[in-house]
Amino acid sequence: MATTATTKTSSGGVRVKVQQFGRMLSGMVMPNIGAFIAWGLITALFIPTGWLPNKDLAMLVDPMIKFLLPLLIGYTGGQMVGGKRGGVIGAIATMGVIVGADIPMFLGAMIVGPLAGWVLRVFDRAVEGKIKAGFEMLVNNFSLGIIGGALTLGAYKGIGPLVQGLTNILSDGVEILVNHNLLPLVNIIIEPAKVLFLNNAINHGILSPIAAEESARIGKSILFMLESNPGPGLGILLAYWLVGKGSAKSSAPGAVIIHFLGGIHEIYFPYILMNPRLILAVIGGGVSGTFTFQFLGAGLTASPSPGSIFAYLAMTPKGGYGPMLAGVVVATVVSFVIAALLLKTSSKNNEEEADLEEASAKMRNLKAAGSAVNPAAANAAATANVITPNTAANVRNKADVHKIVFACDAGMGSSAMGASVLRKKLQNAGINITVVNSAVSEIPADADIVVTQKTLTERAIASNPEAEHISIDNFLKSPKYDELVERLK
Repeated sequence: MATTATTKTSSGGVRVKVQQFGRMLSGMVMPNIGAFIAWGLITALFIPTGWLPNKDLAMLVDPMIKFLLPLLIGYTGGQMVGGKRGGVIGAIATMGVIVGADIPMFLGAMIVGPLAGWVLRVFDRAVEGKIKAGFEMLVNNFSLGIIGGALTLGAYKGIGPLVQGLTNILSDGVEILVNHNLLPLVNIIIEPAKVLFLNNAINHGILSPIAAEESARIGKSILFMLESNPGPGLGILLAYWLVGKGSAKSSAPGAVIIHFLGGIHEIYFPYILMNPRLILAVIGGGVSGTFTFQFLGAGLTASPSPGSIFAYLAMTPKGGYGPMLAGVVVATVVSFVIAALLLKTSSKNNEEEADLEEASAKMRNLKAAGSAVNPAAANAAATANVITPNTAANVRNKADVHKIVFACDAGMGSSAMGASVLRKKLQNAGINITVVNSAVSEIPADADIVVTQKTLTERAIASNPEAEHISIDNFLKSPKYDELVERLK
């Protein structure tokens, strides 16, 4: 029994570490998605094969992808580690990898940006309290300039060529998969990883940098579509809508709108967690969708973020709507058929399908042992659905609650939706409490209550251990919202 608990704890720790690493990668890209979309739109409109070919305006395409976007990533990466000074030195060092390579240096920026911010932070801590009064600005500016210049030279001579070689290897690997019609098999890995909330890490941390380089060369890339295809998730939700039972069936129509039109894919993850066999459905949908994309030559000009059908339409190049829509439809149909068959099979075998919240509670209990060092304490916390280092001490009374933070991996998708739902419930109850959303790694220090999806709660506790932490599975419809409102009345 002890060995099993240790194994689960270890696996939970590995999952958290992977999520943290993925969050760091995607965290450098996601704040700059707007810039990627701007570049994608300009590319789709003004390149020679675009909707409105314009040789003059098309001159913006190359400088934006080679200079603007890597610099933004490098600045963001440095800022994540070393604040504003870290952001500045991250951008400085990124210029080294930009000039030291002939391809867009997204991967290079993701390496040197945080590295430069970390080096500067180490220096600042070493000299903290040792600078004579009146010399602070002089030391701060010259230290940033000298260290930044040295890192830029090192990036130019060393990291830039190294990353270019690595990028070429990755691109060659993708080309081999494409040429041998093996690219759809990647979805066998991607779809289960998405359900473990690694979707942002996969899409923005791994695929998008490689896809952007490919898009700069040929005007589009299928890699933008591997993780973001809304078809597999749509098939799952439609199956629950038509053949599901209980609250899962009644909540599915709203989830369809949020997922397919709003692009928040996290909405369908709990529906798979309540019936893990359905992972086969999204794998089937993902593989068939990617195969269709590849067979018909589909591709997008930039990352469709969020993964909404509207974003897909906006990022599709001229002449590419047929292949794009075909891949989405095929993925939806395949996922739906497999999911419906699995749901009906469960019914035929007289396996009672639990309501969504009941199934989510079971998943919390099963996985809680892997989310805490003390399995017994974790199970007790999971039953209460409140997980904190010291639950009794951290539960807040009405008078002590001034800010509630809903946190998700990136701080943009499910957290914004969850915060909106909770805010409306509090307003309807006449409760005037601030409700905001944030990334799980950037939870404000003044947060009194933090609400997160279960798989992110451990990271939320590490980010702000003093707050009360409430763990949920369905951010759109959770009984914990009503329980919290009743407590705060």
